[in-house]
Amino acid sequence: MTDTTSDTPANPAADRARASELSAVGRFLKATELDTRMLGMVGALLIIWIGLHVISSLRLGVNPLDFDSRTFLTPRNLWNLSVQTSAVAIMASGMVLVIVMRNIDLSVGSAEGLIGMVMGFAQVHFLVRMVGLELGNPWIWVLALLIGLALGLLIGAFQGFVIAYLEVPAFIVTLGGLLVWRGAAWWVTSGQTVAPLDATFQLMGGGPAGSIGARWSWVVGVVACLAVVFALFNGRVQRKRFRFPLRPIWAETLLGAVTCAIIMGAVWLANSYPWPVGIVNRYAAANNITVPEGGLFIAHGIAIPVLMAVAVGLIMTFITKRTRFGRYVFAIGGNPEAANLAGINTRWITMKVFMIMGVLATIAAAISSARQNSSTNALGTLDELLVIAAAVIGGTSLAGGSGTVLGAMLGALLMQSLQSGMVLLGVDSPLQSIVVGAVLVIAVWLDTIYRKRV
Repeated sequence: MTDTTSDTPANPAADRARASELSAVGRFLKATELDTRMLGMVGALLIIWIGLHVISSLRLGVNPLDFDSRTFLTPRNLWNLSVQTSAVAIMASGMVLVIVMRNIDLSVGSAEGLIGMVMGFAQVHFLVRMVGLELGNPWIWVLALLIGLALGLLIGAFQGFVIAYLEVPAFIVTLGGLLVWRGAAWWVTSGQTVAPLDATFQLMGGGPAGSIGARWSWVVGVVACLAVVFALFNGRVQRKRFRFPLRPIWAETLLGAVTCAIIMGAVWLANSYPWPVGIVNRYAAANNITVPEGGLFIAHGIAIPVLMAVAVGLIMTFITKRTRFGRYVFAIGGNPEAANLAGINTRWITMKVFMIMGVLATIAAAISSARQNSSTNALGTLDELLVIAAAVIGGTSLAGGSGTVLGAMLGALLMQSLQSGMVLLGVDSPLQSIVVGAVLVIAVWLDTIYRKRV
């Protein structure tokens, strides 16, 4: 029988051009070893930023290229966005490990609220009135933070023990924790707000005092760039040592140059946001500084909570990629039965993951309460949804076995960008929830499609 199917393309020239283009993109991605999903997320984030900027500009009747102080893409808004993202990004880095192991933690927002309330109570009442420390004592914020870390570790250990050793599903345990810890937060002070917090503790919340200034921001930027260059050089040396494939020199150079450009651009942006006029005038009067006629420009620089988030991200990335514990977490998530048969103590690893989550919730609670200069019962409300959404949008699979800390932190930035943009545009709170929910569903759907293709 004659085969009537023709193998001749309808447009050979166009197909060859398309194949050549795809192969060029493929060669570039292979040479640079860039994650296509991460590139897609960065592209989506840029589209959201540009879209929100254009919409806010049109709403205010200004030219989008003028970068009015009330539009989205301004140093002031982006600086505040980075601070707002810090707490969620820190918890999202831990949620990656939880979801990778095919678990879930619905209690992180309530745990954050309880820990924040306990730390606030310790500063305002326990350490001052009961222990007898004087206000302003440098040990107050340290002891309060240590109390919070101990409580977070205890909460994580308790939930991890029930999940791992008593074999109660994580969904049920953490759903119960969501209710229990929120109720316990109210019980600590009978629903009363605790304020003001220790002045040094407040530095973790950002603001003019909670930033490192222009000079030290540039120092941090330069050190970060040197660290990037060293990491690329050391990675190349290690690849040669173990005879792994090497990236082309141009790819290494491009990655280093782009990364350093992003770092220095972020520093420049942080240094472009000045202190408010009133705070500048009070600072100048207190330090006998003459204010020039055009005003005194003092840059915020990088906020302390942003530095804390970056430090947590680096540590969590090291844990997931460079430690035996991290490899065990991904092995358990990929195939729990095989991991158990291989001799991995899956129960103890599960418990440690939830303990890490408790510690990260403490750090997030410190940042959130310090930003508000108070501990309230509303602290951390619905943050569990933002944290889970950030991890999933960042590429962490709900099926377990895959995910990255960087992706989760970018997901947190994306989610916070949507919220911040909607607040800037005056969108009602119910509609904000609708948008966040829709984005989460779409992210899971896209993840499903991606996994089917690979």
